[in-house]
Formats: sequence, structure tokens, C-alpha cells
Amino acid sequence: MTTILFKNANVFTGKNKDFEAIDFAVDTESGLFINQETKNADKVIDLKGKYVMPGLINAHTHIVLDPFFKIGGLSSVNAVKTGAVVNTYIAVDNLNKLLKNGVTYIRDVGSSDDIDLQLSKLEKENKITAPGIIGSGPALVMTGGHGVELGLESDGVDELRKNARTNIKNGARNIKLMATGGVSIDGETPHDIQLSVDEMRAAVNEAHHKGYTACAHAQGTEGIKNAIRAGVDSIEHGIYLDDEAIQMMLENDTHLVPTLMAPWAINQHPDKLPDFMVKKSLAVQEAHIVSIGKAAKAGVKIAMGTDSGTAYNDFENGSSEELEHMVKAGLTPLQALQSASVNAAELLKIDDYAGSIESDKLADFIIIEENPLEDIKAVQGDKIVYKKGKKVE
Repeated sequence: MTTILFKNANVFTGKNKDFEAIDFAVDTESGLFINQETKNADKVIDLKGKYVMPGLINAHTHIVLDPFFKIGGLSSVNAVKTGAVVNTYIAVDNLNKLLKNGVTYIRDVGSSDDIDLQLSKLEKENKITAPGIIGSGPALVMTGGHGVELGLESDGVDELRKNARTNIKNGARNIKLMATGGVSIDGETPHDIQLSVDEMRAAVNEAHHKGYTACAHAQGTEGIKNAIRAGVDSIEHGIYLDDEAIQMMLENDTHLVPTLMAPWAINQHPDKLPDFMVKKSLAVQEAHIVSIGKAAKAGVKIAMGTDSGTAYNDFENGSSEELEHMVKAGLTPLQALQSASVNAAELLKIDDYAGSIESDKLADFIIIEENPLEDIKAVQGDKIVYKKGKKVE
């Protein structure tokens, strides 16, 4: 069997504005959507009453992290160096959870031992069944900076340039930069300025010279603006956006990856986490929600990402729950679906082969029971997942 024709579904392609009655076909050998006029399919599946949309794209994950601290290995609370074998086991388990829950492509933005880069290569070669991966390798951080447990300490323009080149040599297709401090590390705040504009620009230029992307962890207002000035393709978190920062993003076509799940998950478990983390997380939550709502209303391009792997921020339900949080913050349900499909694909530079349901693109899609444009929580319900034209079991 090589071709399957799916009939009578309500389909959001990523490019349309509503679910429409569309028949579509896949080639299970190539893993691609094929011409929808196919008459001689080997198999026909009737999806009457079902809703189909592109597989979710999560633009901000940390697959080597264990959000529940069960296995050991790295965590956002306490970095324990247990080695590449344990961290790879955690990463593969997390990838399986993502895929089964409808995430068919990710961007990983901070890994150890180049695990994300190696797994990305294996997935591209069809050696493993997993979401597609745009990997970053270790984030580039200042000495002692945010995320150092998943980072490469880098100071000065020359070191940033050298380490960006090294990551790209090792297979990175995105460079992750730390523009500010954050919530999960003691002794710093989201407002702290970390890497400078010149340092970040050197790394961004290396990524752009190769046609790749760069993103910045940026939470405080001035750090966000520094990252935009440096030319990053996306701001991660964007907790304290003011009107000037939003205007700069619009002028520079800078995407925003909100990761609303990250503080929300921490705030659900105040008794199980360090006081410093909970205190900072509670302090940022409202500003974060307001910032994302303002950016969405202004027309900033938003891509879905969760920061999965941070404390209690899981790989099973986080992606679909992020969409709900985005709608609560002020995105329309359509904007939320676009953030996890066409917008994220554009940000990751995979939009020529992924992120929408159309011929000659990867047949990555999910089948759900209800219309998420009417209730975004429909994405959280039962779903059937297809990756490269094959049903995920």
C-alpha cells in the first residue's frame, strides 16, 4: 500500500481561515501529501464528522530535561551531570510523548552533548520515528549566565562567533542566545542584561550567513530590545514587552514565542519547588499574559512554543494546553492554530516542506473530534496522529 485517500473531513490546511470540506491523499512511501485528485488510491479512509489540521509545531523545547525530576539527569532546578546515555534516554522518551500527542515538528533550543543534533539527523534519515527536529545544540550564554547547564559559556564577540560556528559545524540549524536572566535560576532576574548586542549580533550573523536562524531567551524589556537590535529571528518568552519593543518586532519581522506554559506550570506546584523560583514566576505571570495579548493584537507573528522540560512543564499535554493559554491571553483561536502551523514553520524555515496540508509537503497531520476554532480545547481531546503519512501507534 502506498496511497491513502482521506475523504469527507473538515480540514484546516494552515493556509485557509476555517475548516473546509477537503479530500486529501498521502503517499506512505514518500511520506508526502500528494495531488488531492487521486482517484486510484490503495485505501480510502472516511473522516466524516472529524476535523483535520497540520501536526503541531513546538518551537521551544528542551528534550533532554526531565520536568518531573524522576530519572536524574539535567533539570531546570538542579543540573546533575549523569551523562549522555541517560540524557539521550530522556530525550527519546520525551520525543515519543510529543509525537503521540500531536507534535510532529520541534525546535529544540538548548541541549547537552549535541543530543538534539544527533537525533535530528537520525529522524531525517528515517532511522527513528519522532517529530522532526531543528536543533540548536548548547545555548550560547555569558560566563555564569542563564541556562549554563545547557549552554556554552561565551564572552566577547570573537567567542560568540567561534561558538556559533562550532554549533553549526556540529549540525545546529538555529543558534540560541541568552539575552537576559530568568525565572528558574537563583541569583538573577528576568530584567538582568546578559549577552550584549554586539555579542549576539556576531552569532546571529553566522547563522544568517548559512541561511539558518537565531533566537534569544529575552524576558526583560531592555534585553528584548537588545536581541531585536542584534537581528534575532525570534524572541523567546517576551515577558515584559512595551510598545516600543512591539513596534521593533513589527519593523524587523521578529517572531514571538510566548511559552506561557512555563510560569503557569511552576505556579501550579509552589510546594514542590524552590521559593526563589516560585516567587519570580508568580511575579511575572500577569505581565507575561498582558504582553502576549498586546503583541497579538498589534500583529506580531507568534509561533507556539512551551519550554517543555522546565519544572512540571510536560511533553504530553503542554503543546495543546499552550494554545488554550494563548487564547486566554488574547489570541484568536485562528491565530493560535496558525502559531502552531504556518507561523512556526516560517520561523523554523521549514515552510517549504512542512507546516501545512498541501501537495508535496510532509504528511504530518492530526485528526480530532471537535472544531478548535469554536473551542481551542478541542486540540487537547482524543486525536489520531500521522507522521510522514504513517499513523502513529
